[in-house]
Amino acid sequence: MSKSFTAADVASHNKPNDLYVTIDDDVYDLTKFQDEHPGGKKILTRVAGKDASKQFWKYHNDGILKKYKAKLQVGSLNTKKNAAPPSPPATPPAAEKKEVVKPKAESGVRQVVDNSDAEALEPFGDLVPFGDPSWYQGYHSPYFNQSHADLRAEIREWVSTEVEPYVGEWDEAKKVPDSIYKAMGTRGYLAGLMGMHYPVDYTDNRVKSVPPEKWDLFHEMLLTDELSRAASGGFVWNVIGGFGIGCPPLVKFGKKELVKRILPGILNGDKRICLAITEPDAGSDVANLTCEAKLSEDGKHYIVNGEKKWITNGIWSDYFTTAVRTGTPESGMNGVSVLLIERSMGGVSTRKMDCQGVWSSGTTYITFEDVKVPVENLIGKENQGFKVIMTNFNHERIGIIIQCIRFSRVCYEESVKYAHKRRTFGKKLIEHPVIRLKLAHMARQIEASYSWLESLIHQISHMPEHIAMLRLGGPIASLKAQSTVTFEFCAREASQIFGGLSYSRGGQGGKVERLYRDVRAYAIPGGSEEIMLDLSIRQSLKVGKVMGMKL
Repeated sequence: MSKSFTAADVASHNKPNDLYVTIDDDVYDLTKFQDEHPGGKKILTRVAGKDASKQFWKYHNDGILKKYKAKLQVGSLNTKKNAAPPSPPATPPAAEKKEVVKPKAESGVRQVVDNSDAEALEPFGDLVPFGDPSWYQGYHSPYFNQSHADLRAEIREWVSTEVEPYVGEWDEAKKVPDSIYKAMGTRGYLAGLMGMHYPVDYTDNRVKSVPPEKWDLFHEMLLTDELSRAASGGFVWNVIGGFGIGCPPLVKFGKKELVKRILPGILNGDKRICLAITEPDAGSDVANLTCEAKLSEDGKHYIVNGEKKWITNGIWSDYFTTAVRTGTPESGMNGVSVLLIERSMGGVSTRKMDCQGVWSSGTTYITFEDVKVPVENLIGKENQGFKVIMTNFNHERIGIIIQCIRFSRVCYEESVKYAHKRRTFGKKLIEHPVIRLKLAHMARQIEASYSWLESLIHQISHMPEHIAMLRLGGPIASLKAQSTVTFEFCAREASQIFGGLSYSRGGQGGKVERLYRDVRAYAIPGGSEEIMLDLSIRQSLKVGKVMGMKL
């Protein structure tokens, strides 16, 4: 039980060898922490025995409290208001919910369909309006049930305690600890992030709160969303970036023997995989890539030579799902194939690139020199790799959309909380109409984008994959552009609200500063905004023509 202190009790601990402070009515013993304090001992000595809340929040964010609270807190003031008791579990409806498991045509996806009326779930989180999706805050939703709420609580607890307090350090170190990636495997999260059924045949790992037969695309969406609350594109790309786009093509189009040999180690978090498409001279224009794969004279190997650039996770990867040219340069998209290249084959060299944002994601420049790749490592058919690549783009873009919208929410929520603490010209920021207007514009874009996302996930869940690829490619491309524009807008407006605090790394505006650096990493990869918007109209008009559009 937490010890109770009076203000006088705390005031008596005001010496360098006996130093207590209070922050938001909680009492901390900083006596042994003084040597670790980045700002030096004297700053702590000035607030010894006093309420240091104002000084703390001037320089730090709540991640610092989360990091050190268990180690340094010794109690609370007797004047602190008791926290509200936890909400009781949601009352189950009188009629038992019936679930029908339907196999998704031609894709192997099993989708759980709830035929009962949607029940509003118990409120969850800090309840800042628009800081979380509406179904977190007691609103009705046709998409989410108790299994999603259970998963949400599981991931948030892990991210809040094991990830969020440390992402700033990982960003500066440009590396996320291997133990975190391993946990993604053992906790069953990697297996649930491939846009398909939960692969029980290739892993014994299970998500604690959701049985594999109930796993759906909204669980996957929720997993990516909650991981993104850590407010670091580098972290999210480190743990799901290369895997989320490099592994699905292997599973969907790779030979069974290859998948059986490779996939278990990946899903367990022991091995890493990435997608290697982009080249120094070929980004969105995939049909013009030049990394070459020539068949050996005995027909048993492809000999690969070429370069890849801006490859997420490449520096740490064991496997590279690689787009190569097997046809003539003039063959364009009809001469592209996909190979699984293994680092152990030799001839693979990687070097880390320094980029504007997503520092801990391991952005990589790759050189392939006479790499001998067995023909069994061909993914899909020779010269038909463009289909493999295009099939993968929808899943990649959906992941980018989810992350951008949550990052936008983080910028918004951080701004709301700061605006209720910061005072200028004699009143709190939230009392200034210009600040409320900024928040309103952020919220309306976030909610509109998220509603479209939910709708698209629902459509994907109920369409055969080849139909979803054709019909939803345009809307997904459009929402990708919408979400990155929203992210950039929210990052900028949050920066304006925080002022100078969002310009220096770390501290109270640290999340906003970090996310602002990450904006370009979302607006360009996966298809730049301009290309996405053009694609969205071209693709949608083609679909409209097939569907009988009348002009």
